[in-house]
Amino acid sequence: MKLSEYVEYDATGLASLVSAGDVTPVELARLARQAHDEVNPRINAVVEFYEDAETVAGADGGPFHGVPFLRKDMGHTEAGRLQEFGSRLFEGNRPRVDSYFIQRARAAGLRLLGRTTTSELGIGSSESALCGVTRNPWDLDRTTGGSTAGSAAAVAAGIVPIASGSDGGGSIRVPASFCGLVGLNPSRGRISDGPDRQDGGHGRSRTFVMCRTVRDMAAALDVFSGPHSGDPFIIVQPDRPYISELSQPTGVLRIGVARTRWDAIDIEPDVMQAVDSTARLLEEMGHSVVDVEAPYEFEDACKLWFGLTSLNGGSLEISAQAMGRSLNAETVEPVTLKLNEYGKNFPLSYYREVQEALRIMRLRVGEALHSFDIVVTPTMPTVAFPLGSYHTTNSTISAEEFMKTDAGLYFHLSVFNITGQPSVSLPLAQSADGLPIGLQFVGRFGAESTLVRMARDLEEASPWSHRRANVRAGNCEKHL
Repeated sequence: MKLSEYVEYDATGLASLVSAGDVTPVELARLARQAHDEVNPRINAVVEFYEDAETVAGADGGPFHGVPFLRKDMGHTEAGRLQEFGSRLFEGNRPRVDSYFIQRARAAGLRLLGRTTTSELGIGSSESALCGVTRNPWDLDRTTGGSTAGSAAAVAAGIVPIASGSDGGGSIRVPASFCGLVGLNPSRGRISDGPDRQDGGHGRSRTFVMCRTVRDMAAALDVFSGPHSGDPFIIVQPDRPYISELSQPTGVLRIGVARTRWDAIDIEPDVMQAVDSTARLLEEMGHSVVDVEAPYEFEDACKLWFGLTSLNGGSLEISAQAMGRSLNAETVEPVTLKLNEYGKNFPLSYYREVQEALRIMRLRVGEALHSFDIVVTPTMPTVAFPLGSYHTTNSTISAEEFMKTDAGLYFHLSVFNITGQPSVSLPLAQSADGLPIGLQFVGRFGAESTLVRMARDLEEASPWSHRRANVRAGNCEKHL
């Protein structure tokens, strides 16, 4: 197989070739390394490609038999391998256990070849003091979004067809939108992040993958879903494998469409046009489409987001002690240090106030949206913004300013981390100058099956596989 052929396949397609004997897992690992060596110097997506990558084993068989896979450098622990969270504070950190996510990845036949860049501790976008700048394969002067920056860039550039991600407020869906990928944030509890991080981020954070096709998304749901001992609760399990949903009828759905902004950031005209055209397409499919207003007050959302951030205040001191290091400008980025200081003086009773605010937000959003099978929003109000405009290495911004910007950019997304609902960004449109635009589809809690069927319908009605970033041959063309 040639590299030009390798980059055209999704993960399911490559696994089929391995199963048929047309290519071996070792050959695919070598092709992934070749792709890495060609494009990573331009995009800086992979912080470490394992020296022993070509001998790393995955299980024989499985839905992703022999498929190259990269791990985001936070969230998923791989025993004995570095996990540095995009931070100088954690340089040299090596976990001792495989997370359940990694165990399931290997059992499905995925071959873990390395780890990808992330913003420091998952805060901000695609720039960090440790990892450097991760560039968008569609336009090297723009961000990939974060914090799953490297995984998104690696998949969009064709280094691998699938890579791991995590999402505590949009960190899968933002880079999916900016890089033209499929990015699902599953329901809370759908995928266990044990044995040591179950229900992380006060129940907001979930783990999954970055990929290019709906069939890869469905197959990955089957691979990574399922409860484990120690999980805080067991979510309702699906009636059948998610891959089987690809052959099931969708039926007529009641769909709410957000045409007005839900936060402080205006929606760009190209993004709004994508929302309108998608709404028309859904009506043509026979669905009932109704406009829906913001299910919360922005100021309440900001206050809640500030509160959640404050709960983590002071926690980095414990990590610094464990690493035998001091917490200062040499180990932590400026904004991260300010955010850590922000919440240190709040009383312990503040935790109760934040938990009550979370409960009220879930209630109000649930009441506002309960009549809809699916809600459609812009994933982001803008296309990928220029590098340097939003990052934690900026020493001039205060903690409050950073948090308000964060809330304004991402609250189409982070509100559903709070409610626990599944949501997926699909690369349904492009801007006038060819940059990807993602649309977010939000399902009822536990109803990933509905999202799989809807995503399949949209992929068939408005295909995106022909639109690919090209960072080879020394350029960065936008394929229309």
